[in-house]
Amino acid sequence: MNKKMAGHTATEEAPFSLKAILPPLLAIIVGMIMVILDGTVVNVAIPKLVDFFHTDLKSIQWAITGYTLALSAVIPLAGWMTDRFGAKQVFVTTVILFVLGSALCSIAQDATQLVIYRVLQGLGGGMVAPIGMAMVFKLAPPERRGAIMGMLGVPMLLAPALGPVLSGWLVEYANWRWIFLINVPVGVVAVILGIAYLPKADHNAGKKLDLLGIILAPIAFSMLAYGVNEGGSVSWTSREAEFGLIVGGVALVLFIIVEFIHKNPLLELRVFRSSDFTRGIILTWIMQAALFGSMLFVPLYLQNIRHFTPLETGLILLPQALCSGIGMPIGGRFFDKYGARPVAFIGLIIIATALFSLSRIHADTSLYVIMPLLGIMGLGMGLSMMPLNTHVLNAAPRQWVNRVTPLTSALQQVVVSFAVAGMTGYLTSRINVHMSEVGQGSNPLATTMLGFNDVFLLSAWLAVAGVALCLILRRPKEMVVGSGEKGKQDPSPMIGH
Repeated sequence: MNKKMAGHTATEEAPFSLKAILPPLLAIIVGMIMVILDGTVVNVAIPKLVDFFHTDLKSIQWAITGYTLALSAVIPLAGWMTDRFGAKQVFVTTVILFVLGSALCSIAQDATQLVIYRVLQGLGGGMVAPIGMAMVFKLAPPERRGAIMGMLGVPMLLAPALGPVLSGWLVEYANWRWIFLINVPVGVVAVILGIAYLPKADHNAGKKLDLLGIILAPIAFSMLAYGVNEGGSVSWTSREAEFGLIVGGVALVLFIIVEFIHKNPLLELRVFRSSDFTRGIILTWIMQAALFGSMLFVPLYLQNIRHFTPLETGLILLPQALCSGIGMPIGGRFFDKYGARPVAFIGLIIIATALFSLSRIHADTSLYVIMPLLGIMGLGMGLSMMPLNTHVLNAAPRQWVNRVTPLTSALQQVVVSFAVAGMTGYLTSRINVHMSEVGQGSNPLATTMLGFNDVFLLSAWLAVAGVALCLILRRPKEMVVGSGEKGKQDPSPMIGH
């Protein structure tokens, strides 16, 4: 009898072993790294694309803006699509759409075609990350969730750092078309692995469609992204920026009202009733604002102040990528053992220390100083990012995960856009202040460098604010909800703990 029970227990535990979930995890990682990598590779190729298509910078920048808008528009739809058609089917289909868009981008004959095909890429790529995160979260047992999510986080931090290196090499030594064409074989591998190994998830086609949510969410998030993009790159008082922010803001308010009224909302905003979720997501936003805002300015410093090539810049940034890759699995294991608070606390202290040090660099600071600082910042990122994301998902009801991962991804897109645009404006204003302080005989390079120092200092203080907020984190008590489904309790007893 004991042998039978032992055999039965082993059978039940087998699907939760690392070996069992490695193939589907690999399918998700390959799909995600391809999409995230593509978000950074085009930036480096912009000058080349302007020359090749004999057009202006604004036309080519729409290849980035159009991709971002399409990405922002479809992220909120990921949860509904998953519930309606199943996670596996939607994940594989969106990867195929992304690969198709990539192939078309590689054969674009003019700037207009490139922008259209980039939009197609964005429509495919937007759902890959939230669906992938939801699938991994469900595959991992609670006691190993941090370690498994940490493995998923490696491509999320490696890809943005490796993108400029890959793109710089391809543009310099091959052809710009390869920055898109390289996605095709990677995407094919992701599709094959997905079809073969991703589990067939249950889907519920009977739920009432949140039609107003489906209309309002893409308008809200894409218009906010557009308004912030125009405000940061042109002017916050420009007609385009005002239009995007006003339309996006109104749509967002209407969307929030609709979501709280609808019985089966597109995004589960009710999850904010959990104080554990809310604390975690606010801390995540602060960390993302500090990190992604400042990460944009390190390459700008290296290229505009130090005059390194894109390829050289990418190689200088490698320690950051490698250390973040090292920190991810360590952070995941510590999360499983101690929870998010100590891991995030240590990670954000490391990030703040690196950013304070970067705020003191000069135009001639040695790379032997800068590269270790970038490595230290990468380690802090790796330790803290996925434990915080996992903490946030742990605080949400398991049956809401399909709707919560698109919510966190969509909000991250908006927060990062505001952080980048806000810090770009702050950099410009601080450079102007330093120029006015020094006067007519000011050295433009010196005043620009002081502006960069101010941006890194602001990022460092944001990280310090994150350190302080870590003190109010705790192991989340999962909300138990009643959404009209039999056997589920009302969330109110769990709210406000």
